[in-house]
Amino acid sequence: MTVAAVAAVAALGLAPGCTPTDTDGRDGKSADGGRVLAVKIDNVGPARPQTGLEAADVVYAEQVEAGLSRLMAVYATGRLPSIIGPVRSARETDLELLRQFDDPALAFSGAQSKLLPLISEASLRPLSPGKAPEDAYYRSGAKPAPHNLFVRPERLDADLGEGGLESTGFLFGPRPEGGTPEHEHTVRFPAARFTFTWSAGQEHWLVSMDGAQARTVDGKPLDASTVVVQYVNVRESRFHDRSGNNTPFTETVGSGKARVLRDGRAYEARWERPSPQDGTEFTTADGGEDLPFARGKVWVVYAKA
Repeated sequence: MTVAAVAAVAALGLAPGCTPTDTDGRDGKSADGGRVLAVKIDNVGPARPQTGLEAADVVYAEQVEAGLSRLMAVYATGRLPSIIGPVRSARETDLELLRQFDDPALAFSGAQSKLLPLISEASLRPLSPGKAPEDAYYRSGAKPAPHNLFVRPERLDADLGEGGLESTGFLFGPRPEGGTPEHEHTVRFPAARFTFTWSAGQEHWLVSMDGAQARTVDGKPLDASTVVVQYVNVRESRFHDRSGNNTPFTETVGSGKARVLRDGRAYEARWERPSPQDGTEFTTADGGEDLPFARGKVWVVYAKA
């Protein structure tokens, strides 16, 4: 079965309001129409709390210059908030990461001049403020610049809808056997860290960033049903920021180790993504069996191998 068909169950597992059947294989129904929206989200102190992050179906956390972190929020099942942000600039890593989605739209604040041609040639629809309708982006007075750019996704004119997650390689289903009880797990970047704490009462992983509970603008805690710590090669790229710091490139194609957190347990896993066009499949580290995620929101943190 193709990777696209393999992950079709992901759309069922994440679509709000639906009741999917349990999966014991890689069978499922593909989502219909529309385009996935990916938004590059700021993730330093002045940018928090972020707006609309809680509605994302998948949140990717990646390392950027000076060891800090940025987020890529992916909205794939039609659950679009009215406002998302703060929106920040794209990186080379994003182009390879997003190849697994079918013609995604990417909302971002801009990019350095040498990267812009690569973005234009990538298999996505770039929607920076200069390429989006005039009223799609706006600056908020509630946060200091440059942490104050927000986007109204319904005004992007990007054919957004229920694009689905058919191509991600994710599989959703009942909790597998094995694993070890896990209450808390922390992933450290050079200048950032993520902590995920299991809440038995809420049956979710609560998200903390840089030592503080991550919350919505309404004060509700950010959470995830599944957390994937994916160990990858993080190397220098040919790009730098204005201060001369090298922009790390996170290699999301290949294979390696992972740690999957779900239902208060941790599973040692393997990940594999043969090419940029393929999704990422996760299997158990010991027997190579499919490792399904819990239905709901997924956070993927790219940790240095």
